[in-house]
Amino acid sequence: MCECRACPRLVRWREDVARTKRAAYADETYWGRPVPGWGAAAPRILVVGLAPAAHGANRTGRVFTGDRSGDWLFASMHRVGLANQPTSTHLGDGLELPETRIVAAVRCAPPANKPTVAERDTCAPWLERELVLVQDSLRVVVALGRFGWDATLRTWAHLGWSNVRSTAGFGHGAETTLPTPSGEVTLLGSFHPSQQNTFTGRLTEQMTDDVLARAAALGRMP
Repeated sequence: MCECRACPRLVRWREDVARTKRAAYADETYWGRPVPGWGAAAPRILVVGLAPAAHGANRTGRVFTGDRSGDWLFASMHRVGLANQPTSTHLGDGLELPETRIVAAVRCAPPANKPTVAERDTCAPWLERELVLVQDSLRVVVALGRFGWDATLRTWAHLGWSNVRSTAGFGHGAETTLPTPSGEVTLLGSFHPSQQNTFTGRLTEQMTDDVLARAAALGRMP
């Protein structure tokens, strides 16, 4: 999966960024490849984001690592007891997510953080496969942003687990139940921790904590 070259535009972008780099990271070797899911192998909580950041996960090789969105997300996960430390800076930094796994709906960094519909659909089987692999332990999916929410619902439909779109529209704190062959999963919506949302106050730390605390509580239920 880390060698996938199915989307020419994404391949060019991720590799161009890895070559030119940002001045602050000029001495680092960028990952420059698709970014796999990361975290618990048998998670009770799955966090679904949009795509790797050009100078974040595309640099570090770990989802939501090395950018401000990740700083926001992992600090909240630490506050609610889902991460053993509040920061995620690089592979091997000691971060552990005992109950949680994080994935991106699109695994390569897209220009302007906007994958095309074709790129989204080409990458969809990776999310589908990941969900199949973790379905036995999974209790909660946290969708970051409308993109993550819609990707989750499309995945359920493509897998044949649910042919009916959720009646709950996306919104921060939105909650609905989805079936799996192994039982039911709760889908929670959260605004994405992008700077567009956090800098403007559309998403606050307390709002993020509330959703992730709800996920933690549901994930620990028998």
